[in-house]
Amino acid sequence: MLKEIKGLHHVTSMAGDARTNNHFFTKTLGLRRVKQTVNFDAPDVYHLYYGDEAGTPGSVMTYFPFPHIARGRPGAGEVGTTLFSVPEGSLGYWRERLTKEGVAGLGEAEAFGEKRLTFKGPDGDAFALTEVAGDERPGWTGNGVSGDHAIRGFQGVSMRLRDAGATSELLNFMGYEKLEEKNGVLRFAVPGGNKADLVEIETLPGADMARLGGGSVHHVAFAVEDRAAQLAVRKALADTGYQVTPVIDRDYFWAIYFRTPGGVLFEVATNEPGFARDEDTAHLGEALKLPRQHAHLRSYLEQHLQPLED
Repeated sequence: MLKEIKGLHHVTSMAGDARTNNHFFTKTLGLRRVKQTVNFDAPDVYHLYYGDEAGTPGSVMTYFPFPHIARGRPGAGEVGTTLFSVPEGSLGYWRERLTKEGVAGLGEAEAFGEKRLTFKGPDGDAFALTEVAGDERPGWTGNGVSGDHAIRGFQGVSMRLRDAGATSELLNFMGYEKLEEKNGVLRFAVPGGNKADLVEIETLPGADMARLGGGSVHHVAFAVEDRAAQLAVRKALADTGYQVTPVIDRDYFWAIYFRTPGGVLFEVATNEPGFARDEDTAHLGEALKLPRQHAHLRSYLEQHLQPLED
């Protein structure tokens, strides 16, 4: 069993309109835009990162906004809901705030004894705010949400699978332990993790497979401290039979990817070097940053990428 994985690093999803996406995560949810860069494989498309003040691993939601993307089709083989952690007693504030902002799909739920506020993002993305006791991570307060209510980061993710067996075994191998099962949902956590350390599996045997599109989670990334830990994880996964990519430099972390038995794309990302490697922490996300191989496109991209601010 692996000991290097500490919980989530980031969650990356697909969107349509970049400005709408930016407004939702910064103005509505109060997160900080910690980086604006572009997709390594499609440089005419943004890659936007939102999180806490520093973009701490376990807090960062990222998006590829493709202007004309079709909506995804929910189903099995995907992350169904991304779970954010908020302080106990704050859901009333968030219900009022999201109602005022016209957010769709608001609903109240309880899972594993915790209160949740469920809602939809602009592209139909499924989210939940969970009241989590004892989460002392500082939330970002620069966009008008007080420290008493601010999102602390991820609590985890909830996956929808046709069969939970093989993915459960994989999570166990990755260092996750099964906590409990309730109403057909399995809950796993990393002991001593980074607080963004829950994974839930909902089993839907007869469900159609999901279709990737706007509002879909593209992949979920798990955090390791450094490149040495990542190489150890990569070797262990490969020795177990998983087809794992080589290490890829993503400027703000190094990444490896592999497809899980249930169909979800997993990434293992390093906590180093972080988002301050090319701009001061006080000014994260303010300027367009380009991967080295796309630096020659700056003039074109600055003219053609949609301005993010209203």
